[in-house]
Amino acid sequence: METNDTGKAEKFFKEFGKKMDQFMGELKDAGTRVETNMQDRYEELKVAAEKLKKEAENKERWKEVEASLKKAGEELNKAVKSAFKKS
Repeated sequence: METNDTGKAEKFFKEFGKKMDQFMGELKDAGTRVETNMQDRYEELKVAAEKLKKEAENKERWKEVEASLKKAGEELNKAVKSAFKKS
């Protein structure tokens, strides 16, 4: 009877070991997939940040253009008023 119990325990631990090996393999695969997904997401965020940075720089440039055009418009307005001013 002791031999039978020993055989059952050995069989149990053998199956348990196989299942643990399988689980560890699946866990490693899942970790690799998560790492890959996180790396991809990180790269996407880097690209988005660069794009946002460039857009912000362009907005500053357009603010300068807008200010210059506004100033030019004011000067043109003064010139027109001076030209058609009643003496």
